Amino acid sequence: MPIAPADAAEVIQLWPEGPPTRIERVPDEVEYPVPAGIAAGTTFVRNISDPTLTVFTPPEASSNGVGVIVVPGGGWTINAWSHEGIDVARWLAPLGYTAFVLKYRLQASDPDQAAFEARAAAVDAGLAAALAAGNKPTAIGELISTDTYREARAACADDGRRAVELVRENAERFHLRPDAIGMIGFSAGAFLIVDVALDPRAEQVAFIAPIYGGETRGAPVPADAPPLFTAVARDDILVRIVDGLYADWTAADRPTELHVFDRGAHGFGMVKQGLPSDRWTDLFLAWLEDVLARDR
Repeated sequence: MPIAPADAAEVIQLWPEGPPTRIERVPDEVEYPVPAGIAAGTTFVRNISDPTLTVFTPPEASSNGVGVIVVPGGGWTINAWSHEGIDVARWLAPLGYTAFVLKYRLQASDPDQAAFEARAAAVDAGLAAALAAGNKPTAIGELISTDTYREARAACADDGRRAVELVRENAERFHLRPDAIGMIGFSAGAFLIVDVALDPRAEQVAFIAPIYGGETRGAPVPADAPPLFTAVARDDILVRIVDGLYADWTAADRPTELHVFDRGAHGFGMVKQGLPSDRWTDLFLAWLEDVLARDR
């Protein structure tokens, strides 16, 4: 488990007695600096088997009673811990939001770091080649279809449901309104929060913001589905998947907002690139304030 950041209020285990399902053969957890790419210099975590929520609280005087579960991405193999996780929480907390960064379980990866990074670089190169060839899938299963991915995605959904339960159970302790708890997720984390929002077993959330990811997989969008905000770049290989998610929410006549930036690539999170896509945070806050005001 990564050491809790000094500015975090606490770390909560999701399953103190162990999760209901296990991903087998997961080596020891590894936290490492990202060597290259859009997230270079940030921190990733892999081989997670003990899921947690890391809590960032606002100054007491500025708390607005809204809880946001932050779910980093990483292709169900890594967790983009800083630029899609704790950096998001550090942005939200001073604005009055209580943020809970979810470190969910992942499929196993090579314990040898050099071998893992070589394989990851090869995967990235393959995705870049597919994008350059104009291959933009309409479902994530067109890119990933292994049994280990399916196992990890199911475990992640369990962790997402449990995270919502825990935050709601602790709402009074964190001075939250139980009806003002939502989720924001990135890439694989975006798929996770949509899976949770569409799962009839899950407790309902007030809003979801799947950033550059998420799909319904043909499941019906219910009449009480939460308001949805999504953002993606046109040069992201997942752009058509996000378009489909927006279309599904719109077809169900549920509140939704989509922003497609011309440039930004995949995985920008809180990284500033000097592009209009850097402003997704402002757009999200304006949308969230409007959604919360409508519910009062």
